[in-house]
Amino acid sequence: PKRWIVERTFGWLNRFRRLSKDYEVYSEVSEAMIYGSLLRLMVRRLAI
Repeated sequence: PKRWIVERTFGWLNRFRRLSKDYEVYSEVSEAMIYGSLLRLMVRRLAI
C-alpha cells in the first residue's frame, strides 16, 4: 500500500540529523535540505 511507501520514506529521512529537528528559520532552507537528502538517498539506491 501507498502508506508503507510514505512511512518508509519518512524513516529514511529520519537518518539525517538536521531534518529530525526544525533548526531552520526559513521554510525554503528546510525544503532545500529535504530535497538534498532525498537526492542523496536516490543516488545511493541507484548505485547499489
